[in-house]
Amino acid sequence: MSQINLAAVIFDMDGVLIDSEPSWQAAEYKVLSQLGLPISLSDTEQTTGLRIDQVVEYWYRRHPWEGYDNAATAEAIVTQVAGEILSHGEAMSGVKEALEACKQRGLKLGLATSSPTLLIDAVMQKLAIRELFDSIESAETLALGKPHPEVYLNCAKALGVEPSQCLAIEDSFNGLIAARAANMHTVVIPAPHEASQARWAAAHQQLASLKEFAGYLAQCTAKQL
Repeated sequence: MSQINLAAVIFDMDGVLIDSEPSWQAAEYKVLSQLGLPISLSDTEQTTGLRIDQVVEYWYRRHPWEGYDNAATAEAIVTQVAGEILSHGEAMSGVKEALEACKQRGLKLGLATSSPTLLIDAVMQKLAIRELFDSIESAETLALGKPHPEVYLNCAKALGVEPSQCLAIEDSFNGLIAARAANMHTVVIPAPHEASQARWAAAHQQLASLKEFAGYLAQCTAKQL
């Protein structure tokens, strides 16, 4: 186990803090199917980790439809997801323990997500964790979302920490690419049905859930304490 000169932990949101991926997939499938796209629910996994406007553009390029309005389609999907989160959203296993472990070690906490402010607010409200974060950054208004590293770089800057002193926690490959490109240490926690895929070797560490994170953090920061 290599030691990390760690000063901050930056969390992705969807699929890391909250079990929102099923809601995203259902919303994408419903809205896009209504537009006449010949996609399946499983097809929506292809866009996990992308910003919502990128998701809409991704599908338009593959199955163009009449009256293309990226903003309207994106808004329809996001509104449905936000409502689902506020009504039925649940924290991913181990979230509170992971956040507490970071705080106990004096690490700054950041959030770097592709999701828009509407969804960030819904998740923070549902999980009651906003006050724990020192910086919350969204790729919503950036020129490029994940896998571009800008949202991670912005978060590190807001935290006043060098990217190399940050540990990023992701569940998607697009997010993992973004964090690696930002020169951050990375932990990936993929969905169980994707956990055996070889591509996760791109991460510094793979965990089954955030329940394992406190133990991992203790090991990789042992020489700092």
